[in-house]
Amino acid sequence: MTRHAYPPSALFGDYLRAAAGFFPTIAVLAIVPVGIVGGTMLAGFAALFAVFGVRTALRHCTSIEVTEAALQSSGLLQASFWWSELDRMKLSYYSTRRDGRGGWMQLKLGAGWSTLRIDSRVEGFSELVIASVKAAEMRGLSLDPATSANLQALGIELQATEPRFGNAAGAAI
Repeated sequence: MTRHAYPPSALFGDYLRAAAGFFPTIAVLAIVPVGIVGGTMLAGFAALFAVFGVRTALRHCTSIEVTEAALQSSGLLQASFWWSELDRMKLSYYSTRRDGRGGWMQLKLGAGWSTLRIDSRVEGFSELVIASVKAAEMRGLSLDPATSANLQALGIELQATEPRFGNAAGAAI
């Protein structure tokens, strides 16, 4: 069994962004007289930053356990399923630059009504992806071209037996 969690250092920037958006917006609402339209817009921004902060806190409290037979997330938002029930897997890449560099990946797994989204800042993300690929191959799931390309970018080769982890030169990433 392996346990994966989001380290505080990986979420610090998200907490900072949520606070940098929420508190000044609330301060403007409290200090400056604004009209109905301006107040509604500022309240909407404050709500957006508050939701982002709560979502970051939920991610911070989440722990993911992986065994040979199942995957389970614990925390306020829980999800669990047996690998033998896995019916969808998608690995997406979100770039923060036009040239494609700098970004993050998100692994989306599902079985029945359960869906779990894990971003690449979680500790041991590569091991989670490898376990997911093994389960997807055992289940005979077909992966979309974007997922296959993102697996290759991580250095994970799809095979009928066991996925290999490492880059094209054979060195571990």
